Formats: sequence, structure tokens, C-alpha cells
Amino acid sequence: MAKTRRIVYWVSTIGLASGLVGSGVQQILRIEGKEALAPPYAWGIAELGYPVYILTILGVWKLLGALAILLPRYPLLKEWAYAGMFFLFTGGIFSHLAAGDAWYESLPALFLLVLAAASWRFRPDDRRPLTR
Repeated sequence: MAKTRRIVYWVSTIGLASGLVGSGVQQILRIEGKEALAPPYAWGIAELGYPVYILTILGVWKLLGALAILLPRYPLLKEWAYAGMFFLFTGGIFSHLAAGDAWYESLPALFLLVLAAASWRFRPDDRRPLTR
């Protein structure tokens, strides 16, 4: 069971970190427009009712969150990073729903939310705060 737990942790954590880094870089660079083959959130951020500068803020937070969950030690920082990811992804899901978008527009955020939950749940004891 310990080996399976470790595999689930690393697969979900690497998948989550990859998604955070990929989307974070795109948001920081403000890759916009369907013509640039950018993901919908980059060109649709204004359609969701948010100012475009929020892309930079979210992009930086995503990169820092990916770094926090991948670095060894700092379990309290990891806990905060997972909490931030929960708010980020649930906020993305509900933003799409509130804007009247089709349900499948929320799937990327839902997928990353599931990866974050799996990574958080299966993390090793040395990556948990207040372990004894």
C-alpha cells in the first residue's frame, strides 16, 4: 500500500505542478487570443468579468504554488499552497458557471482540483504539518 500511495502522490503532484506551471507561464506572458492557440481562460478572462491584469497575479501565484508543493520540507507552506489551489480552482469553476458558460468549460479547473485533492490526501508524512 505504501508504494501505491507514493505513486499516486507523485503522479498527481507532478500533473498538478505541470498544469500550474503551464497555465501560470501563459498567464504571466498574457498569451491571448484564439489565433495564438491559447487556452480559453487567457482570451476569455474579460468575458468572465475579470480585469486582464488578474492574469499576472494568478500566474505568479500558480508558479509559487507549484514550487511550494514540489520543494522538500516546508510542510506548513505546502498546506497554504494547497488551500490556495482549492480557492483558485473552485473559484474558476464557479466563475464559469456564474457567467453562464457550458458545463465543460469548468472541466480543466475541475481536473486540477481533483489532482490537488489527490496530491494533498496522499502526501507523505514529512510533507504534512504537525506530524508526530
